[in-house]
Amino acid sequence: MKPFADLSDQRVVKALAHPLRVQILSMLEQQTASPSELAAELRVPLGNVSYHVRQLQSFGLIRLVRTTPRRGSIEHHYELVARPDITDQAWDGLPDIVKHAMVGAALAPLGRLVNDAATAGGFTRREAHLSRTAMTLDEEGWRHVSDLLVGMFEKLEEIERDAGERLAAGESEPSHSTVVLMHFESPPVENEHARAEHHDGATSNSMPAAY
Repeated sequence: MKPFADLSDQRVVKALAHPLRVQILSMLEQQTASPSELAAELRVPLGNVSYHVRQLQSFGLIRLVRTTPRRGSIEHHYELVARPDITDQAWDGLPDIVKHAMVGAALAPLGRLVNDAATAGGFTRREAHLSRTAMTLDEEGWRHVSDLLVGMFEKLEEIERDAGERLAAGESEPSHSTVVLMHFESPPVENEHARAEHHDGATSNSMPAAY
């Protein structure tokens, strides 16, 4: 799991509202790739991808890791330095239209990821988990949930570090996984007797998703 980069510069935050940049960051979290490889997978012009890659590099979110000679030219390969973590203060200062653009840009590739995983049997494993919980909160409750989720991500990083040590020692086999969480304001649930839906295991349920 890549570490988080604390973003407080609203110029950088607004730059991330571009959907192509969000998709590039998502791809580079899982692999090292060149603009031409990214363009081929995203099916967009190379010039567009190259421009946004340069912008992401200037923001310090990605870095050049190697170059490869290709037919008289040099192909540059990049990797993600850290996943962007937008501060509460920076988020509050953004116009709603920018917030909507950023959320939409994040949800589109994530929705495809979840659907592809479900089609490939990614939820058939016994330890797989899928849940949805509707709650009624006050302001203090919102803060408690936020703090809980931040702490959970820190615990996930610790779990992955421990797994990496076991893998490096040859004690186990690698298995790739993705954890997706959302917490958002929503209309009241129609059936108050069914406030929580959850599943551990193979059967699927409706899944909210976020980047």
